Amino acid sequence: MSLSKWQHLSTEAVNPASREIDTLALGEIVDVMVRDHRSVLRAVEREKAHIAKAAGMLARSLPKGGRLILVGAGTSGRLGFLEAAEMPPTFGVSPDTVQALMAGGPSAIFRAKEGAEDDAVEGARALGRLRPKQNDVVVGISASGITPFVRGAVERAKAARSGIVGLTCDRRSGLKKFADVMITLVVGPEVITGSTRMKAGTATKIALNILTTAAMIRMGKTYGNLMVDVRASNEKLRDRARRIIVTATELDYDQADVLLAQAHWNVKAAIVMQKAELPRAKALARLRASGDSVRKALLGRR
Repeated sequence: MSLSKWQHLSTEAVNPASREIDTLALGEIVDVMVRDHRSVLRAVEREKAHIAKAAGMLARSLPKGGRLILVGAGTSGRLGFLEAAEMPPTFGVSPDTVQALMAGGPSAIFRAKEGAEDDAVEGARALGRLRPKQNDVVVGISASGITPFVRGAVERAKAARSGIVGLTCDRRSGLKKFADVMITLVVGPEVITGSTRMKAGTATKIALNILTTAAMIRMGKTYGNLMVDVRASNEKLRDRARRIIVTATELDYDQADVLLAQAHWNVKAAIVMQKAELPRAKALARLRASGDSVRKALLGRR
């Protein structure tokens, strides 16, 4: 009888700390899970250098017209979609710049399509429909490291000479054969055996947040820790834009509102207008000459 190809995975192993979890009181169940999740941050911390290297790939590729394409199945795919959805309002990037592919298509975000992840051919086709280019960076997300849909997409990306980041929880992941950078989050067995939506999913979410945010910071999408590329598309975000101006310029709240109106609600332009005492057109020109970086624009750097 052939052996299971999953049995060697640490995420499929039985966690000794939770063997009798169904006999515990609710408070004890929660305590077991809280203690078990302590390994998540340790797993991410061990991969800091690799996350930074992957962020550097993004920071170099996206200003050249490249895209970030996140590929996954199940929990990994949903986390990719979440990251892609949150980037435009947070950092002002185009939805075309950060995209996500998931086994089973977008409808699988809401209802699991369990067989879809086994189709490597469809993974390759799905990525092929995006016409990957050399400046693109494809992040293959697979807790097990062996998801066929992800492997097919990554193979197609490799053929297009796109940059490839592998994000997995398995040290022996086959993604190593294709990836320029591997981020391996070894979180150990799950409280519920094989339920990678738990520690593996949490570690993956943290790693993706750090990866994309670090790249955006390097690309000048923040001024200090201020979200200066925010798109003020609703009242909450308009309020945030006003508060960003207050912090960056020491204007009061009402003055910030007037300045933002003059800047057509471009937060970066508003800051440069105020701090460099420039009209909007010249502030925008200064930003363009400085690679859209507020800090460089204020220093007059090109």
